[in-house]
Formats: sequence, C-alpha cells, structure tokens
Amino acid sequence: MKALVTGATGFTGAHLARSLVRAGDEVRVLVRDPARAASLTALGIEVVAGDLMEPEAIASAVRGMEVVYNIAARYREAGLRASEYRAVNADAVATIVRAAAAAGVTRVVHCSTVGVHGDVEHPPANEDAPIAPGDIYQETKVLGESLGRAAAAETGMDLVIARPTGIYGPGDRRLFKIFGEIARGRFVMLGSGRNYYHVTYVDDLCDGFRLCGTVPAARGRTYILGGGELTTLAELVAITARVAGRPGPRLRLPVWPVWLAGAACEAVCAPLHIEPPLYRRRVDFFRKSRAFDISRARQELGYAPRVGIAEGVGRTLEWYREQGWI
Repeated sequence: MKALVTGATGFTGAHLARSLVRAGDEVRVLVRDPARAASLTALGIEVVAGDLMEPEAIASAVRGMEVVYNIAARYREAGLRASEYRAVNADAVATIVRAAAAAGVTRVVHCSTVGVHGDVEHPPANEDAPIAPGDIYQETKVLGESLGRAAAAETGMDLVIARPTGIYGPGDRRLFKIFGEIARGRFVMLGSGRNYYHVTYVDDLCDGFRLCGTVPAARGRTYILGGGELTTLAELVAITARVAGRPGPRLRLPVWPVWLAGAACEAVCAPLHIEPPLYRRRVDFFRKSRAFDISRARQELGYAPRVGIAEGVGRTLEWYREQGWI
C-alpha cells in the first residue's frame, strides 16, 4: 500500500516507517526537519518537509496515499503551553482526517494512548473502560480522539484509533530510566511495586498498527495494542534485573513523600521553563496501575504480539550497550 507516516523522526514513527517498508509498502513521511530523517531516506522512503500545524502541508502529504498513520504527538515537555499540546494532539487529528478524505485516502490510523483511561481501578481494562485523563497530554489525546471521530463522521472517512500501552525497544530513551537504571544498579523502587505496568515491544506495536490500517473489519474501531504479558511493576523490575545480570533494587522508599517533593519541584521550575528534576507524574508511575485487555485486537485484527518481556528487554539493553549508556 501507499502509506503516509507522521512523526517519523520519533522512536515509534521511525520504527513504523521501516516496518512498513519491510512489509512491501510504499512509504512517505511528513517531518518538520528532513535532516533528521536521513536514515529513512536511505531506505527509499520519500521524505516530505512540513508541520502538522500547516494544513497545506498536510493536504500535500496525504495526496496519492491509501492509508495514513498519524503517530506524531506532543509528549510531556517542561514549559510547553496547553495550546501547543492541543494543536498537535487534537486539532491536527481533525485536519488530517479532513485532508485525507478530500484526497481519497482509504483509512486513517490515529495513534492515541491508553493514558486516556487514567489510573485503572479494575485491571485489566478494555477499550470501553472509563475515560479519565490525568494531565494535559492525556487530556489532549482524549480531545484528539473526539475531534478525529467528529471529522470522520462529517466526511465519511474510515478512522481507526489505536491506544498503545508503554512502548519500548531499541531506540527508546523514555524507559531508560527503568531498564537502564536497573542495568546500572541505580534503580530506586518507590512503594511496593504491586501496581501493574503493561509494556509493548515496538515491533509488535508496528505489526498492530499495520493491521489497523489493512484489516477491513477494523473500520471505525478503537483498539488497545499491548504486549502479551501482564506484569506488576515489581515483576517487570525483577525480569529486567535478571536479564541484566543484576540484583534487584536494594533501596525502597515510600511513595508519598517523594510525590510531594515532585510537586514542589514542579511549582518552582514550571514558571522558569526549566525541566524539573522530579515530576509527580514520574512518581505516579510507582502507584498507578496500567494493565489492559487486548482481546479485541486479537479477535478482530489477528493481533498476536510475539516478543516476550525478557526477550524485548534483552534487545533493548543490548542497544543501550551499543550506545555506551550502560
């Protein structure tokens, strides 16, 4: 198929673009800085310069495409205004859907997040679980889904929404603070670790995205895409320590004093537009559950994650070693 990928200079988008090429698709990417997409150009991927806040750039990029994978997002950044989150995570979704419809695109696959469900009270949660965003990133992701669906209803476009769980794999930097710190013997556990944390290896996620883009039964549906194993945070840490050949974390601290310290750091740093050394959100990682039921994706898409946590963590740690990080 002829496929457009947005956000292709990011971790997930770059993996998806390469995955689609391996599957035989003709791939175009829309990026703000083509210089950062040199590795994709080398694979024969067409690189188009443009910004998601430029409707004319979107209209040009979707022309001639059969499916659009919207992976681009504004993630959590210190000092980023709410309007900037909304512009990319919400408003641009509707713009892409309308432009795709006008260009005769068959389907748009929009990458949202399981974060729209917030803290899962009764894990594992499915796609019909309550929507309960906890921060501006998650709130604008909820809005992006809503605006995208409204634009799809207005234009007749086939919109499929994918909600990935925590994404990791070679090239990922975000979860280095877990896997890398465990491998270096520096990880500090907050609380008991009995909360769930559901991860997805990036190659499995890319397979899921392509199924969302190609399976006829997916029309208009929403899917949670996650790994095949559910673990508590304590279990995930233990697996990582074992793969890394390290003992488990020796230091455990109570959650709430650290959470309050994070709140104080944010209060001081946010007005100065500097990155706080500690966030409440990072502390929430140790107390909120994220566990999800992927049955709908399995049954309707044929989604079948293949990479187990131990194998995926091993591949990720090897990439960290290659970078000289551990």
